[in-house]
Amino acid sequence: MRILFVHQNYPGQFLHLAPALEARGHQVLAITSEDNKRGFRLPHMRYRFQEPEMKGLGAAYSIAARRGAAAAMTAGKLREKHGFVPDVIFGHPGWGETLFLKEVFPEARLLTYAEFYYSATGLDCGFDPELGALDLPRRIMTASRRAHLLQALADSDAALAPTEWQASTFPADLRGKIRVIHDGIDTGKVRPDPGARFAVPGGPELKAGDEVLTFVNRNLEPYRGYHVFLRALPEVLKARPEAQVVIVGGDGCSYSPLPGAGRNWKEIFLSEVADRLDLSRVHFVGNLPYGDYLSVLQISRVHAYLTYPFVLSWSLLEAMSAGCNILGSATPPVQEVVADGATGRLVDFFDVAGWAAAMTKELADPEAAAPRRQAARAHVVRHYDLETVCLPRLVDFVEGAARPA
Repeated sequence: MRILFVHQNYPGQFLHLAPALEARGHQVLAITSEDNKRGFRLPHMRYRFQEPEMKGLGAAYSIAARRGAAAAMTAGKLREKHGFVPDVIFGHPGWGETLFLKEVFPEARLLTYAEFYYSATGLDCGFDPELGALDLPRRIMTASRRAHLLQALADSDAALAPTEWQASTFPADLRGKIRVIHDGIDTGKVRPDPGARFAVPGGPELKAGDEVLTFVNRNLEPYRGYHVFLRALPEVLKARPEAQVVIVGGDGCSYSPLPGAGRNWKEIFLSEVADRLDLSRVHFVGNLPYGDYLSVLQISRVHAYLTYPFVLSWSLLEAMSAGCNILGSATPPVQEVVADGATGRLVDFFDVAGWAAAMTKELADPEAAAPRRQAARAHVVRHYDLETVCLPRLVDFVEGAARPA
């Protein structure tokens, strides 16, 4: 088969799938953005796109359509100059890149990655009242952001979502197109290590068995509960004088609105509690190389993960695979993978006192968490293992797309 992947930040969700398909003898190419800085060896073409300064109603669709046109024009060159006509196209529609690929390759089967469908009610928008009331203008703006996602799914021959809950965010009459298969966790690499160590830059060397509380996200922002976690820390550190806290994440915004005035959420929320924290025991380590990140998970005694009703982070499943003692927010994405009392503990997202009490209790009694740690890893191995569960299903999803119905 001839397979074309399309992703502005390739390989993205296709990190393991594309090489697996290539290894099976398929011809695999990619289209990605000229701005993509990630290294990969797959043959590819790049499109040029400079996002215009656009705001207001309809801006999200207009920007997505322009990017989609740029991707389609590059796909046209792939066909006209190189004679490449794919049997299957698999793309992420979030930025609009798949919108017009059927105009270039009408004979190809189009697969899309159905990651999340915006709604003004019941999901992430309006979930956190601290970020402002979701009034009618904001609800209209939120609804307008899903136009390109709807078009992309309607034009797809099939789609894939990583979790059942994320699939459930899409319109019911299109949900039949969506198959649920997670991207997969390399449980052979991400595993408990009783000999793990992590040297905090400019700080102590921590090891498995130490009293370490961990919090991990790409960026430290409200969508992932950074504000709730930080507000709970003063009581935790007061009750646990030997505890060390390792916080992994950047200063930017992945999903939350920008705070404005040149500020960042990390400093805004830290300033609230800094005078009540022993900052010599709170270690902000930024974004880490993957090996160091795994070491942080492996030394963790308690791992806190919070999220709005939104896309589930890979880091939660990796923390479970590493055998972490999980404290998760009682929000639908987490509840799908963490069973309260069996594979972790769940706490109301907004209950700062509840988080403080739960983290204190779990830090104080690591032996009690041993069965949950083991069950968490076993759950991920059984349902999300890359090699034995997810990758075979992903390969079948792509190869099956080209088979006659």
